[in-house]
Amino acid sequence: MTTTVQHDDTRSSDTARARRAAILEAAERAGVKFMRLQFTDILGVIKNVEVPDRQFEDALDGRIMFDGSSIEGFVRTEESDMFLEPDLDTFRVFPWQTHPSGGKVGRLICDIRNPDGTPFPGCPRTTLKKVIALAAERGVALRAGPEAEFFLFQVRDGAPTTQTHDAGGYFDLTPVDRGEDVRREIVLALEAMGFHVEAAHHEVAAGQHEIDFRHDDVLTTADNISTFRLVVKHVALRNGLHATFMPKPIYGINGSGLHVHQSLFAGGRNLFFDAQADWQLADTCLHYIGGLLRHARGFCAITNPLVNSYKRLVPGYEAPTSVVWSERNRSPLLRVPAQRGAETRVELRMPDPSCNPYLALAVMLRSGLDGLAHRMDPGPPINKDIFRMSHRERRHLRIDDLPRNLSEALDALEKDDLIRECLGEHIFGNFLEAKRAEWFDYIRHVSPWETERYLKTY
Repeated sequence: MTTTVQHDDTRSSDTARARRAAILEAAERAGVKFMRLQFTDILGVIKNVEVPDRQFEDALDGRIMFDGSSIEGFVRTEESDMFLEPDLDTFRVFPWQTHPSGGKVGRLICDIRNPDGTPFPGCPRTTLKKVIALAAERGVALRAGPEAEFFLFQVRDGAPTTQTHDAGGYFDLTPVDRGEDVRREIVLALEAMGFHVEAAHHEVAAGQHEIDFRHDDVLTTADNISTFRLVVKHVALRNGLHATFMPKPIYGINGSGLHVHQSLFAGGRNLFFDAQADWQLADTCLHYIGGLLRHARGFCAITNPLVNSYKRLVPGYEAPTSVVWSERNRSPLLRVPAQRGAETRVELRMPDPSCNPYLALAVMLRSGLDGLAHRMDPGPPINKDIFRMSHRERRHLRIDDLPRNLSEALDALEKDDLIRECLGEHIFGNFLEAKRAEWFDYIRHVSPWETERYLKTY
């Protein structure tokens, strides 16, 4: 037994050395002069430590240290030293020059380690990896595919505005869609970084766009969402525009969502499909849906983390407000698209692109696994337009609503023990503290709506 373990460790070490050597060779061949060691804080904001080429070997060996006390929700000053452990499979080269000498910048996505080498409990990527490991123990793996929406706005005097440079609508073309060339440039940059882009198009609102990329394992999907936001903002800036993933930047038009398509696989087989079952959906799929519905209110603060997120989750703008599932219509929280066989999947429509993708995907998967473990019944699909239902119809069908604001969502989060356990005490406590402070700051603020409505009357 001991000999086998030593042999496996040696083989793993040899593989890691070979991978490091390949990255160093690829970086030199591509003219990479700097390496970004990228990670996210608890709120999902991308952070990085950048090192020059003479430090690449130390970076690949996980010997680069940073001050964790300066990062939102990480550690106190007296516990500040933290290490960046790169995932060698995430090495990519950004497809643009950064300075006149022609040097390129590489990227490695990192997990955060304590000085003693143990995983840092406040690392969102590590949190997702723990849930992935739990799923593997139960013999399943999640594949996810996001539909990410964003706005392109004009910049004036160096500051972003909410004025768009196009008047396009759903699937419009040039000259109405003046963001078409920028969107193409974004797609080319993403593909240069290894993305498999499936579609890109103008969305419903003026200035709003969507880019969809291929389903992948859930960790790669989380990494891709984080990278996607960085690339979109960079390309927009290069074109004199500001890209925003703010969920609802303008009153009276559609907001931006991050619809997440999800399927469980085992041995290359899609576990959601059963040709003989009702709706051709296997019990695994129905129980997974049941778990998502059971915990939707509890994880809403994670998937929709801003005060502004709840300006999107209102009736009339294609965003869900009801905790139900459907086969056909798009008003419920969860939809099952028409494809079956290997393409069978569920689409969660509530998340928005401001969320931390690692935490959002972690709570989705953990909720689905809970549904499987307890064989949760989602009930029959609601295929009527929920927005047109009377209050009595909704009560009869026992249709629950999502939280109406961030404060309600945080209350629901505090009551959901499964989501708390999934996040861990460090992330749970720090996230809750930061978001309670955000809500308190919001309710103290006097908005233009209030002055316009009340100043003259009262």
